[in-house]
Amino acid sequence: MPRALKNAIPLLVAALLSGACTVSYAGGYSGYHPYGLEPIPGSITYGGQPRTKLKKAPVGSIVPHQFNDRFGRRVYETYVIEPDRSLRLVDRRYRDFFPFDD
Repeated sequence: MPRALKNAIPLLVAALLSGACTVSYAGGYSGYHPYGLEPIPGSITYGGQPRTKLKKAPVGSIVPHQFNDRFGRRVYETYVIEPDRSLRLVDRRYRDFFPFDD
């Protein structure tokens, strides 16, 4: 195997692994969203930013939100307040529905 190819293999592996790390915990990325995590029905920012601005909360504050999605799973989202007082969706986690779960 040529030496140049041997040197390129670790770079290719690193590029593939770093590309795999860009998929969000929320089940993948589909479509364009400025921050990479797209709002879903039930999200605070689904359909756009809320009309009321959070004027008293400090910039960078965390805003938790939870709801049930259309499949009955509990959805936990985390937002951060931006300098323009808009909300940025930064994390989404799911909890599957188990009828005998607390």
